[in-house]
Amino acid sequence: MTDKIPLLIDTDPGVDDALALLMAFNDPGHDIVGLTVAAGNVGLRHTVANALKLCEVAGRSDVPVFPGCAAPLLHAAPDAAYVHGQDGFGDVGYEPASGAPAREHAALAILRLSHAHAGRLLLVALGPLTNVALALKLDPTLPERVARLVVMGGAVTAHGNITPAAEFNVYFDPEAAKIVFEAFPVFDLADWEATLAHGLPHEAVVQWLAADSDRARFYEAISRQTRAWSADRRGDRWFAADALAMAWALAPQGAGEVAERPIEVALAQGPARGATVVDWNRQTGAPDRARILLCYDQAAFEARVRAALAAA
Repeated sequence: MTDKIPLLIDTDPGVDDALALLMAFNDPGHDIVGLTVAAGNVGLRHTVANALKLCEVAGRSDVPVFPGCAAPLLHAAPDAAYVHGQDGFGDVGYEPASGAPAREHAALAILRLSHAHAGRLLLVALGPLTNVALALKLDPTLPERVARLVVMGGAVTAHGNITPAAEFNVYFDPEAAKIVFEAFPVFDLADWEATLAHGLPHEAVVQWLAADSDRARFYEAISRQTRAWSADRRGDRWFAADALAMAWALAPQGAGEVAERPIEVALAQGPARGATVVDWNRQTGAPDRARILLCYDQAAFEARVRAALAAA
C-alpha cells in the first residue's frame, strides 16, 4: 500500500475547478484515483471534455474521468457560462484531448473507489453535489468509508454569489446538498465567504501566468475571460473558490480558524432557495456536522497556486 492519500475529486470544470485540479496533480502526497464529473458551471458534455483536457495538459492522462449526472436531481438550474465561457474554459477553442472518459457512471465509481480505499479516501467535491447524493441514495453506508469529505459550497452568512442568499454549487442542486450534508456525520466546508476572504491579487496572478510552462500557458488562456469579468465587477482581487477548498484538502494544517456548527439547506422555491443556514448559536440542538473554514494561511495558499502553475 502506498503512503500517498487516495484522492477522489468530484468536479464540474470550470476555470476555478481547473486551478484546483492542477494543484491536486502537483501534490506529491496524494494519489488521484479519479475525477467524477457533473454538470454545473456548464453542461456535462463540456465538463467531461474539460476534465479530460486538463488531465492531458498536466501529463496525467492516466487519471480516469467518470461522467456523471447531466442535471440536478429534481429541478432545472442555470449554469455559469456567463463567467466561465460557453464551454467552461473561456471559449478559447482548445484542441480536444485525445483520451476518452470511462464508461462507468460517476456515482458508481464513487462507491467502488470508496470500497477500494475504505477508511483512507479523501473525497473533495468542487461542484454541485449531484453525483455524491446519487451515490448516497444507492449506498447510504458511503460515509463510513470516506476518511474526509471537503466541500466547496455555501455562503455561511447568506451573502450569495448566484442569488442574494445562495452560493452557486448549492443553489444548482440544493436537494443534493441537503442529502450530502445530512448523510455525513462530519464534513469540511469551504464556502463562498471564505473565498472572499482569501482573494488572489490580479497583478500577481498575471505574473504567475506568464511562467514558461504548459500549465501556465493553458491556464492563462482559459482563465482570461473569467479574470476580466472578475476584475470588472469584484475589484483588484480574483476569487478562486475551488482552489481554496483544494488547498485546505491537501494541506489541512494551513487552516487558521475553523468553526463547527449545524447547517441546513433551504429547499423552498423563492429568494432563499439554496441558502446554507448555519446555526451559529446552536439553537436547534442539531449536531455540529459542518467544519466551516474561516481563515487559511494566505501565503501558503498563494504558494500552492504558484507551484501548480509551475510559476514558483
